[in-house]
Amino acid sequence: MCDAVPSLVLSVQSHVALGHVGNAAAVFPLQRLGFEVLPVNTVQFSNHTGYGQFRGMVFGAAHIRDVLLGLRERGVLSRVAAVLSGYLGDAGTGEVILEAVDDIRRGNPAVRYLCDPVMGDVGRGVFVNAAIPDFLRNQAIPFADIITPNQFEFELLTDSPLNSIGQAVRAARQMRGRGPDVVVITSLATPDMPADMLGTLAVDGHGAWLVTTPRLARHPLPNGMGDVFSATLLGRLLAGLALPEALEMTTATLYALVQATPEGSRDLPLVSAQQQIVAPGQRYQAVALADG
Repeated sequence: MCDAVPSLVLSVQSHVALGHVGNAAAVFPLQRLGFEVLPVNTVQFSNHTGYGQFRGMVFGAAHIRDVLLGLRERGVLSRVAAVLSGYLGDAGTGEVILEAVDDIRRGNPAVRYLCDPVMGDVGRGVFVNAAIPDFLRNQAIPFADIITPNQFEFELLTDSPLNSIGQAVRAARQMRGRGPDVVVITSLATPDMPADMLGTLAVDGHGAWLVTTPRLARHPLPNGMGDVFSATLLGRLLAGLALPEALEMTTATLYALVQATPEGSRDLPLVSAQQQIVAPGQRYQAVALADG
């Protein structure tokens, strides 16, 4: 970042003391990319749920609204360049986030809102409150500028399976018609993709691009991968990269972090492998796709 005053990002997500998910996964990559972050925590847990048992509490919507009010009273929300949201404890918290985005937009129409619609994944199924999918589908997604669902979540949002890369492109374009300018689908594994590869698809008003990377055998897969991906992508876009290059850099960062994760670990090595956030060692090309 070359600005004298770093851009501000408001990140409203879960938080854990042990591990890297939610704000504990998103804040550090944004800071390493040169951004000041305002983390507002929707939960405070001892550790993420991947460990099984955990302690802590979910913060209610009134608590989140009060924290945001305090930030507004300090005059900092008017300087926010982007808002990032991820796991929601309940739909009421989501409504508070949309209120904050709307308030910021009135003073700064250029603010970007990236909504990571965290709902579930292959193997785990849906792991959020029953009201969350409808809230995301009907309220948050139309309000967002950028969305970053994994394939499972995208199919849940559209109520339709993705049977090919071309169909994924068409479905992403249809999703853009509902509000978001940029649609990114992660962990793409349609039947026409090689079984040993995973794809990340990005679609905006200028085109569609696919980055493919080899599948990495990690048991278990580390938690927080989507949180790191969304934060890093947002940082790259705020830094001025075009979507294809931002996609390449972000995918390279996440791949390198997963590759550096010790077997058996449930957490990405954000600190020990932090150079991969700033300058990933290996790039994977973003291939332009036809409309499908």
